[in-house]
Amino acid sequence: MNPILAFDYAGIAVFAATGALAASRKELDMIGFLFLASVTGVGGGTFRDLILGQTPVFWVREPGYILVCAAVALLVFFTAHLFESRWRLLLWLDAVGLAAYCVLGAQKGLDATGSPAIAIVTGILTATFGGILRDLLAGEPSVLLRPEIYVTAALVGAATHTSLFLLGFPILAAALVAAAAAFIVRGGALKFGWTFPRYKARPGRRPEDIP
Repeated sequence: MNPILAFDYAGIAVFAATGALAASRKELDMIGFLFLASVTGVGGGTFRDLILGQTPVFWVREPGYILVCAAVALLVFFTAHLFESRWRLLLWLDAVGLAAYCVLGAQKGLDATGSPAIAIVTGILTATFGGILRDLLAGEPSVLLRPEIYVTAALVGAATHTSLFLLGFPILAAALVAAAAAFIVRGGALKFGWTFPRYKARPGRRPEDIP
C-alpha cells in the first residue's frame, strides 16, 4: 500500500474513533455514533480538498473512507464501556490522528501545488479541523482552546515532512519521522502540560487619555 494512503486510512480510523468516543460520553444512539465518527474522520480532509479545489472531495470519490468510519463507530459503540477514562483516551487517540493527518495533509498540499507554505497549511488544517468539528458538535471542551500545545504539534509534523521530502528523503521515511515528531510534541503536551506563554490582559486606556 502507498505509505501516504496508509496514513490516510490510519488518520481517518483514529479520528473516527475519537468522534465515536465523544458520542459515548454524550450517551448517543448508534446513529449519533455513526454521524460523529464520520464527521470527525473525514472533516479535516474535506476542508483540505475544498481549499485545494479538489472536488468531488476524497470520500465521494472513494466511499471506502465512509465505510471505515462506520466500522469504527460500530466497534466503539460496543466497546466504549470497557475504558475507564474515555476523555483521556479521546485525547491520546486525537494525538495519534493528528500525527498521521498532518503528514497526509502536507503531502496532499505538495502534490496539488508544489508550494511548501501551502503544504504546511493544508497539513495543519487536515490534522485539526475534524477534531474541532467533533468538539463543537458534541459540546466538548475544544482541543483547540485547551492550554497545552495542539496546533503547534501539527505545524511541527507538517513542516518536518515537507522539509524532509523536499530534501530528497524517501516519502515513507519523511512521513514516519514527521509523524513521530508531531506525536512527541502533542504527547509531551498531554503528559507534561507543555504550553506557550499566554496573553495577559492589561487595562485599556481611558478615552480621555487618548490624544
